[in-house]
Amino acid sequence: MSHGDGPARMQLNHATSSDYGAGATKGGEVLGIEVPELKLAAPVFGKQSKKLSRALTTLITTLDGLGEPWGDDPTGENFAKDYKSYQRSLEEAAGVLILGLVSIHEALDDMKDGHVDNEDLIKGMFTKAVRDRGDRDADGK
Repeated sequence: MSHGDGPARMQLNHATSSDYGAGATKGGEVLGIEVPELKLAAPVFGKQSKKLSRALTTLITTLDGLGEPWGDDPTGENFAKDYKSYQRSLEEAAGVLILGLVSIHEALDDMKDGHVDNEDLIKGMFTKAVRDRGDRDADGK
C-alpha cells in the first residue's frame, strides 16, 4: 500500500462485498493492512513500551527515594493512606499499558509472519514445479 517512494500507510477499503463476511454488505468497512505496514508498525509499539517502562521505573524510584514527607499526625496518616493507594493504582495502570503495548507489538509481528507465510504458500500453489533435467523422458520433455 506504499505509494511511490513515500511511507507505507494503512487505508480503509470502503468497497464492500459479501466476501468480507457478516455485516460487510450493510455498509461495513474492511481494514486493509499489508506486510510493509506491519513491519513498520510493530517496532513502534515495542519501542514505546520500553520508553513507558523506563518512565514508570523512574517515577517509582524517584517517589520512593523522596521518602514520606507527611507527618505521623492523623492528617498525615490519612494523606499517606490515600497517596499510597493512588500511587499503587497509577503504577498498576501504567503496567497494564506497558503489557498492552508489548502484546500489540508481538501480535503485529505474528500477523506479519502469518501474512508472509501465507503469501509463500499461495505462491507455491500457483507456481509450476521446474523439472530437473534428469527427469526428462525419452522424447526430451
